[in-house]
Amino acid sequence: MTARVLVVDDVPANVKLLEARLSAEYFDVITAMSGEEALAICERAQCDLVLLDVMMPDMDGFEVCRRLKSNSATHHIPVVMVTALDQPSDKVRGLEAGADDFLTKPIPELALTARVRSLARLKMVVDELRMRALTSRDIGIESPEREALADTGRGGRLMIVDDRPASYERVAAMLSNEQEVEIETDPTHALFRAADGNFDLLIVSLTLENFDALRLCSQLRSLERTRNIPILAITEPDNNARMVRGLEIGVNDFLLRPIDKNELLARVRSQVRKRRYSERLRDNLQMSIEMAITDALTGLFNRRYMESHLTTLVEQAASRGKPLTVMVVDIDYFKAVNDSHGHDAGDDVLRDFALRIKRSIRGIDLACRYGGEEFVLVMPETDMAVAAMVAERLRRRIAAEPFAIQQGSRVVPVTISIGIAALRGKDDTAASVLKRADQALYRAKRDGRNRVVPDAA
Repeated sequence: MTARVLVVDDVPANVKLLEARLSAEYFDVITAMSGEEALAICERAQCDLVLLDVMMPDMDGFEVCRRLKSNSATHHIPVVMVTALDQPSDKVRGLEAGADDFLTKPIPELALTARVRSLARLKMVVDELRMRALTSRDIGIESPEREALADTGRGGRLMIVDDRPASYERVAAMLSNEQEVEIETDPTHALFRAADGNFDLLIVSLTLENFDALRLCSQLRSLERTRNIPILAITEPDNNARMVRGLEIGVNDFLLRPIDKNELLARVRSQVRKRRYSERLRDNLQMSIEMAITDALTGLFNRRYMESHLTTLVEQAASRGKPLTVMVVDIDYFKAVNDSHGHDAGDDVLRDFALRIKRSIRGIDLACRYGGEEFVLVMPETDMAVAAMVAERLRRRIAAEPFAIQQGSRVVPVTISIGIAALRGKDDTAASVLKRADQALYRAKRDGRNRVVPDAA
């Protein structure tokens, strides 16, 4: 994979060195000589990742990073701070400013390219989710950017995977005031717990005694239920090869021993924030999908979904020689409810009617609001005789119990008319079955309403 990397440094020699190393790995490199220039480039969404020097005049790297991470348009862009500063306090300062990593000069070439590839890969996933979230705003779903900017990264649910008590007890003690921490000493059990535990972060020691910790990380990435949980690996300072390998298989971040408490807290907060942000984006995507196929008032599937799914169900039934029936249901004299009691009362009736439909059908049946006060029920593996019994039972239940309106202060009687049609062999189509059911409904209304009329085969 490739990505567009912004290199920010006021020293031309440093810029050329990083540009040459990244270009050799087929990254597209752009450069900036000041913080202001870098902010403008990021604001225009012209890069996928920022390599940011700390020591710059006018505006240092810490301030540039803070501004990027506090801007809803740029906070998702990964930032790697590059500096000759090597004190833990400097690293913590960078992480607290929002940096995704902090690399100390001279930077090992393998570590640089592995880190850039890893962050660029994650950025691509987030970009796809963000693009869909922006589309969702058009249908009224609020973007999670505001929540992301306000998130402190505290209060997360973490699991530490480590088999050395002295190690995991120390890490847990450092985190316990800010995070909810669980311990797992068995890597095999850790895999199952991670799949079922709804964790925000997994902290994995790479020095497990009787198990390859990188294999555990690989397994976590291969399972659908765990592949999106961030992994923070703890390792020794001279373990560069395993760190690079870990980044390649999907480890999100590393912490070197001896562990500095403030650095641990900062890295954990960062990963928890990212996890929550990506989950909010995924929730938005799921919500937009649901809104695209469901009726907002009743919660039933909408006409668009019904028309596409009915075709699939009819084709399946025809190819397998199985029966299928379609009912078109209409609420009798619904306009009178709206005219006499108002549209809010009409909405109350529609919502309650949808609930009664759901209680009257099976899980494999398809219930849709076709439009206005008209509904469609599709019943796979059901012949006309059984469908007529179900329809008559539904009609009686609706007529027997009045509908509450105006917050339960009044009730109105409601009846329904139902037309039914059955699939007529493998040459029949969804459109023709639906049309015959609609024609049967028309006869039910013509003959006095409050009745079930099967298609006259």
